[in-house]
Amino acid sequence: MRKLAEKLRAAGHQVMETREPGGTATGEKIRRMLLDSKTERLSPMAEMALMFGSRAQHIAEVIQPALDRGQIVLCDRFTDSTEAYQGSGRRLGSEAVLELHRILCGDLQPDLTILLDSDPAKSVGRARNRNRIAGRANKSSGKYADENRFEQENRTFFARVQEGYMAIAAREAGRVVAVDASGTPEQTHTKIVDIVTNKLKLMAMRDRPNLIKNFL
Repeated sequence: MRKLAEKLRAAGHQVMETREPGGTATGEKIRRMLLDSKTERLSPMAEMALMFGSRAQHIAEVIQPALDRGQIVLCDRFTDSTEAYQGSGRRLGSEAVLELHRILCGDLQPDLTILLDSDPAKSVGRARNRNRIAGRANKSSGKYADENRFEQENRTFFARVQEGYMAIAAREAGRVVAVDASGTPEQTHTKIVDIVTNKLKLMAMRDRPNLIKNFL
């Protein structure tokens, strides 16, 4: 996401980078609780409610104001992740997730969602390694860091999560683009830049009907 933001800024766009859960002071507090491996006995419903609590604040405080300013918002995860993790992974179903999104988030949808498609075992392995490195670094600096709660789940859970993501991609083919992320980071980055660039061109044409008429 950082590399994409740099590319877009170099092309003259104003870009807001953010993440979920988190993105606001309130959201970051919720993030620490949700991702901390010491958070025990949290029910799936409570987990989903906290995700949406963070998201509703995130939209009100960060995302919608940035959109109103005409900025491009790049967000690491959004409601699709809740549908995949809580809806599929926790078996709460898509209907509850989508209804909460409609009520609490005003049904705000991204113009484009990039789904990085890779082997779940490798993805979880990278996440665990990243969290270990961040944990050691933050421990030495005295900062709080433990984001391993989901990474402690078994392979069956992550298989359900991946199935959830692929089901969303099939259902929302006009919005979600799956990218083969099995190559090098640079290869994946190049694919993402091409997809985003094409999307921005299409959106510019859609928002300028007179220009389209001239081309016709």
